[in-house]
Amino acid sequence: MTPASPNFGERRGGVRPSLVVIHYTAMESCAAARERLCDPLAEVSAHWLISEGGKVEALVPEELRAWHAGAGEWAGVSDVNSHSIGVELANRGNHPYPEPQMAALESLLGGIMARWGIDPARVIGHSDMAPGRKADPGARFDWRRLAQGGLSVWPEVPGNAAHPLGGSLTAIGYPAVPAEARLAAFRLRFRPWAQGPETPEDRAAADAVASLYAC
Repeated sequence: MTPASPNFGERRGGVRPSLVVIHYTAMESCAAARERLCDPLAEVSAHWLISEGGKVEALVPEELRAWHAGAGEWAGVSDVNSHSIGVELANRGNHPYPEPQMAALESLLGGIMARWGIDPARVIGHSDMAPGRKADPGARFDWRRLAQGGLSVWPEVPGNAAHPLGGSLTAIGYPAVPAEARLAAFRLRFRPWAQGPETPEDRAAADAVASLYAC
């Protein structure tokens, strides 16, 4: 597939992609999102864009660095753009992801992960690497579905854990931001129904996720 905007990327400086970051576009239409992602004045780009109907568009060659992640960190990597491939899903941020779009994402992810040797634990959301700043792909994104296909991770919770949440979140890869932001980011992905202060169920889930990242 020929990229639509081959000039909107930079050389990675010899860095091999080791992460995939999933986003939502937060725009009214896929066409509007594509126009913005292909506008050099916007200073934002991504490698791939998937429409609600499942159309997959290559915007920046995977060999190049796209401008999709911004400020943040994951597992000690602070220049996430240089180490990642960005996938944008056309979604306003407040509605479900249609079946054709999810199926297209699954197919795309399988190819990306095979090409670059990226582990399922290294497929993350924008909210994971930028807690408190970003919320995409949001509470309505089906991470468990991806995990069932070997394209991400999902915890099988064994019980309640007594120790604080922070150590497990650090082990998973969440950056050192205020505890409230880290808890919110973790819940957004793994327990979007949870509210209020940290609970034993949060700790148990985080322990279970951390064990997957340790494998």
